[in-house]
Amino acid sequence: MSIVSSATVEDELAQAKAEMRDLQRTVMALRAELESAALQRRVEVQQAAQAGAAEIAQLKTTVGALRAELEQARGEREHQVQQERAAAAHETQQLKATAAALRAALEQAHAAHLAAVQQERAASHQETQMLKATVGNLRDELERARGEKDHAVRAAITAAQNEIAQLKQTVGSLREALELAQLDRDNAVRREQSFCADETAQLHATIQALREQLERPTSPV
Repeated sequence: MSIVSSATVEDELAQAKAEMRDLQRTVMALRAELESAALQRRVEVQQAAQAGAAEIAQLKTTVGALRAELEQARGEREHQVQQERAAAAHETQQLKATAAALRAALEQAHAAHLAAVQQERAASHQETQMLKATVGNLRDELERARGEKDHAVRAAITAAQNEIAQLKQTVGSLREALELAQLDRDNAVRREQSFCADETAQLHATIQALREQLERPTSPV
């Protein structure tokens, strides 16, 4: 009977050792899975950071392009205003030259004949009125063109600002989504760690119970 009991104890001890080896292999496998999950999380975080950096670079490029377009629009507006001013100045010079020629013609006509002078004065007065009306119309057209150009520039600036605001909002939304995804991954890792810790504790408790059974003195038969 003592021989049988000793063999039984040896069998139980061998079984306990085998279970301990299995537990050790299980713990090693769980540790490997945990390290793999941590590595995967780091890779995902790096990928998300790279995607965010690319998004920011694209936004910077878009903002730079919009700024360049705005500067180009301003340059074109200034160039057009300068051209309009030059045209107005040239037209003024022509009007002055025409007025001087008319004045000379009037003086010459006055010396030739009073009636011719009066007729010439009347014609000159009428032409002067026409010239004034033309100048007034040109001035009105110039002011209207300036107003339309200013309106177009303001509209372009407003559109650029709106697009920049939308891009900023998109960046904010993407950042929030990235933070939420990272929080979910962290929670999953913590749950996995807690599960592994609980399972390890249970395995340790089982091993301890088996060890206590092995260490407990065998009752004589």
